[in-house]
Amino acid sequence: MSKRFTFGALSALFGLSIASIGCSSKGDGPSVTPGGTSFTDDERALIATLAPPTLPPSKPDPTNRFGDDANAAALGKQLFYDTRFSGVLWEGDNDGSEAALGKLGDTGKVACAGCHQPDAAFADHRSLGHAVSLAAGWTLRRSPSLYDVGQTSLIMWDGRRDSLFSQVFGPIEARNEMNSSRLFVAEQLFEFHRADYEKVFGAMPPLDDAKRFPVLTPATTGCKGAGTSPKECHGMPGDGAEFDGMTAADQDAVTGVIVAFGKAIAAYERTLHCGPGRFDDFAHGKTEALTASEQRGLQVFLGKGKCVGCHSGPFFSDEKFHVVGLHAELVATTVIDPDDQGAVVGLASVLTDSLNSKGKWSDGDDGRLPASVDPSMLGALRTPMLRCGGGRQSFMHTGQLHTLEAVVDFFARGGDPHGFAGKNELQPLILDDTEKADLVAFLKALDGTNPTKE
Repeated sequence: MSKRFTFGALSALFGLSIASIGCSSKGDGPSVTPGGTSFTDDERALIATLAPPTLPPSKPDPTNRFGDDANAAALGKQLFYDTRFSGVLWEGDNDGSEAALGKLGDTGKVACAGCHQPDAAFADHRSLGHAVSLAAGWTLRRSPSLYDVGQTSLIMWDGRRDSLFSQVFGPIEARNEMNSSRLFVAEQLFEFHRADYEKVFGAMPPLDDAKRFPVLTPATTGCKGAGTSPKECHGMPGDGAEFDGMTAADQDAVTGVIVAFGKAIAAYERTLHCGPGRFDDFAHGKTEALTASEQRGLQVFLGKGKCVGCHSGPFFSDEKFHVVGLHAELVATTVIDPDDQGAVVGLASVLTDSLNSKGKWSDGDDGRLPASVDPSMLGALRTPMLRCGGGRQSFMHTGQLHTLEAVVDFFARGGDPHGFAGKNELQPLILDDTEKADLVAFLKALDGTNPTKE
């Protein structure tokens, strides 16, 4: 057995045995590679959990019975790129440059794809500073990649959404993002996508009936700026002008349309995958697929780097929330929250959200919601996936680290000494410069074939 691991400890941690994953010292996979790197049985067992013979498809989603419907996904793809659902760009940094989506005062400029670009692993490489996103205004956290988001049950950095279908309500109603409203989006959907919508979801309510549904325009939906009082926002639920003059039944009808809007976009997002890459080829026996440096980096990842404790499984994430002791620094804007409360707030929010997986808009409940929020979630954020991360231009929830080298240095020093919420889980690592460089090389080798990049 390895001197770096005992298999009993690994079994307790991952619920594995060599027999259970079909890996032995005489089986397939790396043992001693042409470059001379030797992998122990323990390491090979862990490698097998990271690179199964076939990467799993998106997990079944009982909250969305349309999640694997091809027609819903086709509609969702249209909606993902459609800018006509958005309101006014109010932040002054919207200057018409390539870093912005338009100019101050413009309407109809923000789509999902504005901050989740398909040529950037569905993250944001557009906004100034390549950190947080500039839409109608500046967002507070980095836009994560959408590759393999179908593996995730608790959505967002802080877990404040527990389904992909409900996630769309956030950007629609956020003044910093689409700066729009449920009613306006429903009316646009009725005008421009009615036939495709009804093909999947059935008849829409008569949203062209102005006596029942007040007519909104791109200029009158949402809010006009960060300092706008609630009464100056129009049609945004909870803002003081919620569904002005509408009956409760018609308000419900509008929310139902946006739920369907979200389920269609979710069906599209479930088709987005990084795909297998050179690491998977290596794990399946093509030892020449990784360079000697990348192989050594894999050993650091499994051992001294202590990475696999959180970045586990086929998509390199335990899908849990952790405090890593990041002191938030101002990046490109002045909106980063240095005292981000993380999942202790996000999880509390989703527990009371009428759109959550236990609510009437969900098609089913698989028990993904926690019963309560542990105080240890203060400052904790979800572990990001690592596949297709080599080309990203920023990292961490603030986007303040711009290279994998900087990320490795951060974790090697055990995070920052102060300036963050919660209790830091990290401890300093003893890694020399070569080990750090090898680890970076391995992380860059996790890029996949991007089967949905087109």
